[in-house]
Amino acid sequence: MDIPRKLGVLIFTAVPAIVGGGIVYHLFGSFTQVIIWEVLLVLAALGFISS
Repeated sequence: MDIPRKLGVLIFTAVPAIVGGGIVYHLFGSFTQVIIWEVLLVLAALGFISS
């Protein structure tokens, strides 16, 4: 995968990280669940980029 595509994937995953983090915080009211959400998104993005 070339560099522009990798950057596009990272930008594409930034939107769910920001919006999803807000939704998770609203639902659970704790930053622990937000951190778990962010870690899951990072792992998914890294898995997609590495393939």
